[in-house]
Amino acid sequence: MSTSPNMNRRWIRRRPLRTALFMLLVLAFGRARDALLIMVNLPLALIGGVAGVFLSGAVLNVATMIGFITLFGIATRNGIMLISHIRHLQEAEGLSDLREAVIRGSMERLAPILMTATAAGLALVPIAARMGQPGSELQAPMAVVILFGLLTSTALNMLVVPTVYLRFSGQRRGA
Repeated sequence: MSTSPNMNRRWIRRRPLRTALFMLLVLAFGRARDALLIMVNLPLALIGGVAGVFLSGAVLNVATMIGFITLFGIATRNGIMLISHIRHLQEAEGLSDLREAVIRGSMERLAPILMTATAAGLALVPIAARMGQPGSELQAPMAVVILFGLLTSTALNMLVVPTVYLRFSGQRRGA
């Protein structure tokens, strides 16, 4: 499989942005592992966004790209909320059992994450429903990307991230 020089240049140009995002998360959390766990949300959001584009028959354009950027911001925020609360339970509240901290942190962050995703989703449904109608050429594809991405990223964020946190935490359970 050969790659074109243009594709290689685009990849190289995007790498600093990903690296900068990763480094900001490392600076905020002090651990590369936590930054990687937060970034796990991005492919989870991408799944829904791509499915939304495919199922709606939309095409990738500037509006859908803006939708993906918005979606990635929401997914990152959800990951930050979850990981930071689990760490708060361990460090500030002294919860030493890792499994208990992950379960409690996930349960305590479930309502805020679901409420923000539901509010955003409900606001996007009327916009997405206008797909194909005159005047909705930009807004509807963007809304579909965000709506479908919210569905997958919110559900998978609450399942995958806690599981991966438990698996790769570097701590013994109950220690």
